Amino acid sequence: MTPSTAPRPQGPEPVRDPGLQPERTRLAWRRTTLTCTVVAVLAARQAIHDGGTAATPAAVAFIALVWLGFLATAHRRVRALATARPRALPVSGAVAMAVCTVLLAVCAVAVMV
Repeated sequence: MTPSTAPRPQGPEPVRDPGLQPERTRLAWRRTTLTCTVVAVLAARQAIHDGGTAATPAAVAFIALVWLGFLATAHRRVRALATARPRALPVSGAVAMAVCTVLLAVCAVAVMV
């Protein structure tokens, strides 16, 4: 028998030693959240600083809403990583993060124009 086809021993599953990987992943999520926060604040600042049109309050509110969505999804992921066996990021979470990132980028470009 090859090692990959050998029967698994019965009994309790061994304790997982994750090493520092969960810590690195948590730190990466924190850095990404901080970056998203800076982008949102700079986009809001730019929107307010450029004289402020009738659409400025709506733009700032939209930027804040997108940032809150990003923050909520990132927070859920960081909390999930605190468990002994964290699950993979669900597709809905990945899509939410991608949509928030694209929307913040579009808002930043729209504010700069």
